[in-house]
Amino acid sequence: MTEMVYGTMPMRAGEPVLPRWWRTIDKLTMSCLLGLFGIGLLLGLAASPPLAEKNGLDPFYYVERQVFFGLVALVAMFVTSMMSPGLVRRLGVMGFAVSFVAVVFLPFFGTDFGKGAVRWYSLGFGSVQPSEFLKPGFVVLAAWFMAASQEIGGPPGKLYSFVVALIVALMLALQPDFGQAALVLFSWGVIYFVAGAPFLLLTVIAALVVAGGVVAYENSEHFARRIDGFLSPEIDPRTQIGYATNAIQEGGFFGVGVGEGQVKWSLPDAHTDFIIAVAAEEYGLVLVLIIIALYATIVVRSLYRLMRERDPFIRLAGAGLACSFGVQAMINMGVAVRLLPAKGMTLPFVSYGGSSVIASGIAVGMLLAFTRTRPQGQIGDILLKRGR
Repeated sequence: MTEMVYGTMPMRAGEPVLPRWWRTIDKLTMSCLLGLFGIGLLLGLAASPPLAEKNGLDPFYYVERQVFFGLVALVAMFVTSMMSPGLVRRLGVMGFAVSFVAVVFLPFFGTDFGKGAVRWYSLGFGSVQPSEFLKPGFVVLAAWFMAASQEIGGPPGKLYSFVVALIVALMLALQPDFGQAALVLFSWGVIYFVAGAPFLLLTVIAALVVAGGVVAYENSEHFARRIDGFLSPEIDPRTQIGYATNAIQEGGFFGVGVGEGQVKWSLPDAHTDFIIAVAAEEYGLVLVLIIIALYATIVVRSLYRLMRERDPFIRLAGAGLACSFGVQAMINMGVAVRLLPAKGMTLPFVSYGGSSVIASGIAVGMLLAFTRTRPQGQIGDILLKRGR
């Protein structure tokens, strides 16, 4: 009866790993992720050659690197999605610990590559942005703490996770990287909400975040400059937002044509933070709506499957990963159309960037692992287990 209601499938004794993985994985979500990766390569072919030419590189230098990073991300996604929830939890906690240490030492050994924010480690042949790997690890850690607090005699996991969230957000804000800091706090808020937090408490926390933004505006020139630019009634056509806005307007419904766009010659971040402007100019609103639909399908589909999950940790971690994935995409696109102040945040699985793509692969691999169909057991068995 339980399987009829919740749509679960029993485990088959002795079944090999790959057939069991294929039978239990959410194929629609995985197809949408592969679709985003394909669109990212398509847009990379359009957006990156001008930058390669400016830097005296082979025209498809960045495309080839994106293919390499993408393949690594896909391997990471598939391998992670085959793991059990317990193994994913251990991976997430260890990944958080390593990434946290890396973020701590950024002020001493990191570099800003001339962008004004120390977010990367230069490795000579490339760079690593540890905050990208910190996000999925933090979600898993926070979900573990909160799930543990629901056990009889469990630790004050909600308090622990809140303290960790504040420390991580503060460290990211000091880089400065207010976008990633806000995303970490948002992820924690989602997990806390799903865990049963009262709405009034969440309102108070949101007010504290706004107060923190005011303090940052008063004390950070970097933050204040971006907020002032966002609030300004006029758009400077020589800024990145100005170029992106014009490109989106020029694209119209069907776009100006493949390879005919001009914004990629003006925007230094056309292949990363403003990749959606390239999509809107060359392929029009049609492709933009397809991209939005793919992200929405991944988030809604994942949350729907997690609603049937009885394990608190899986439900909390999955919801945090799904919502942070969707909100990061929303922030990236919102910046391009000037609905949000500039954040310097990539479009998951679409924008160019090794750390971003690989970290996204790990994060969605965790999400696929959590949303796999598995036996839920009788609710009485779960209550009996908790009472022991």
